[in-house]
Amino acid sequence: MAKHFAQSQLEAVAGAMGDTDDGLADSEIAHLLASCKMKDPDPALTKRHRLYNALALSQNVRQDRLAVLAFIRKTMKPERFARAPERFEPLRANLNLALAFAGLCVTEAGEIESTDKAATLSEAKRRAEELRADLSIRGAHPDVLRFCREELLADNYFTQCLKR
Repeated sequence: MAKHFAQSQLEAVAGAMGDTDDGLADSEIAHLLASCKMKDPDPALTKRHRLYNALALSQNVRQDRLAVLAFIRKTMKPERFARAPERFEPLRANLNLALAFAGLCVTEAGEIESTDKAATLSEAKRRAEELRADLSIRGAHPDVLRFCREELLADNYFTQCLKR
């Protein structure tokens, strides 16, 4: 296991967790950073920059990524989403896309597991099966799954599907 996240990997993780639509709220970020005993060096910044600075500072001070992994684990505990379960999967999907480049993923149980490290976006294609299974469980029409398989990973769901 790598000892550190690369800068680009931390940026991707922070971007996923600080996403405007599917990410954490400012108050959640403050609470989670405090509960993980991580400094919040720039609370006035945008969420993704704030998270990046906090995660990078922690990793740099500790000289490992263990606190960053602990932060992700605490953030992704499914019970945190009991009052708003619809928030869990979009955040997990965004986070898993970012973590794929570090060879990690967050499971449905909120655990971090090792996986094959992705070097390109196209390598993430094989991970679409999990997303397809989730859509299937949620009752997505079989045509959506058949026609949009590759586009699901390209984050271009509707425009690509409508073209077919």
